[in-house]
Amino acid sequence: MSNIMTIRVPSDLKERIENTAHTQGVSINQFALYAFTKQLSELENSQYFKNYLKNRTKEDILNNFDFVMSKIKAKEVENWDSL
Repeated sequence: MSNIMTIRVPSDLKERIENTAHTQGVSINQFALYAFTKQLSELENSQYFKNYLKNRTKEDILNNFDFVMSKIKAKEVENWDSL
């Protein structure tokens, strides 16, 4: 199901959107859908982690990280994967 949404943007932003869509080889609509979806996901993820980390101290976070890392078995680094 598709819905129509009309937005007003400054002319310089409209031009940037048109240029980027053209460069990417997609329609303005496809590019706008991608940009909106990407930005919304980033905002939602940011809010999730803010809520998750609220009331946790740096020490709590580091202790939990150390706990998880202690569960990972050490593996020797392959010769090709070292400096």
